[in-house]
Amino acid sequence: MGSQSEKVKQFRALHATGAFLLLPNSWDAASARATEEAGAKAVATSSAAVAWCHGYKDGEGMPREVVLTAAREVMRAVSLPVTVDSEAGYSSDPAAVAEHVLTLIELGVAGINIEDGTDKPELLVAKIKAIKSAAKAKGADIFINARADVYLKNLLPDDKKLAELIRRGNLYREAGADGFFAPALHDVSEIKDVNGAVDLPLNLLLMRMTPPIHAMKEAGVRRVSVGASIGRAAYGVTMRATRMLLDEGKPDAIFASSGESPDFNKLFG
Repeated sequence: MGSQSEKVKQFRALHATGAFLLLPNSWDAASARATEEAGAKAVATSSAAVAWCHGYKDGEGMPREVVLTAAREVMRAVSLPVTVDSEAGYSSDPAAVAEHVLTLIELGVAGINIEDGTDKPELLVAKIKAIKSAAKAKGADIFINARADVYLKNLLPDDKKLAELIRRGNLYREAGADGFFAPALHDVSEIKDVNGAVDLPLNLLLMRMTPPIHAMKEAGVRRVSVGASIGRAAYGVTMRATRMLLDEGKPDAIFASSGESPDFNKLFG
C-alpha cells in the first residue's frame, strides 16, 4: 500500500513539469474503487458529492467527523494516492485547520484542496503556513492545492480578475502551497498568463465552458479535476431510472446503465 510519505512523493510526481493529471473525483469508497479500477493515477474526493451522499449541503455543512469518516472509508478502499477536498478547512482558525489536516495525514492522505472562498486571501495564507508548519513538526508532509475563487465566485469585475488571481497564486506559493487551483478560469490566453506568472502546477476544473482537455494541456495546465460532476451524473442516472420506473413502469433506464457497474463484491473481496 505504501506509507503516507511515499504516497505524497507519488502524488507530487504526478504534478511534475511536463506531467498531466486528470482526476475524476469520487465521493465514497465504491466510487473511489471504481475510479481506481478504471485506471486513474490518483483519487480525489469532491466535497460537494461527499456532503450530498451523507445528507448535507455543500459549503462546509458537514460535521468534521463525517469528513474524516468519508476520508477513512476511501483510504481503506484504494491503494492510489488520495487527495481530499477540504473546503476552507472547516474553521477560520489556522491552528484548528492544521489540526484537521494532521488527522488526514495520519489516515494516509497524500493531498488536500483548500479554498479561499469569499475570505481575504491572507486567511488562506495563514492556514497554508499553519498546515505546513504543523506537518513539518511531525516529520510529515502533504500536497496543498490552494484554490482561489476569484472567477468561480465572481469576486471582482472581469477586467480585474486576472491580476487578482495571479496575485493570490503567488501569495499561496510563497506561503508553501504545492499547487494552484483556479476553478472557472477558461480563457486560453488567461490560462497561459496564469501558468506563466505563478510558479505552481496549475489545476483547472472541468466545466462546460472550459476548453477541451487537450487544449488545457497545451496551455500548460498540469491537473484537471471534475469536481462534483461525476457525482451529479450518477445521481442523474438514479433520478432518471427511478422516475421511469415509477411514472411509466419501465425498468429500461435501470438496465441501460447497471451493466456498466463494476463487480464490487470482487473488487472489495
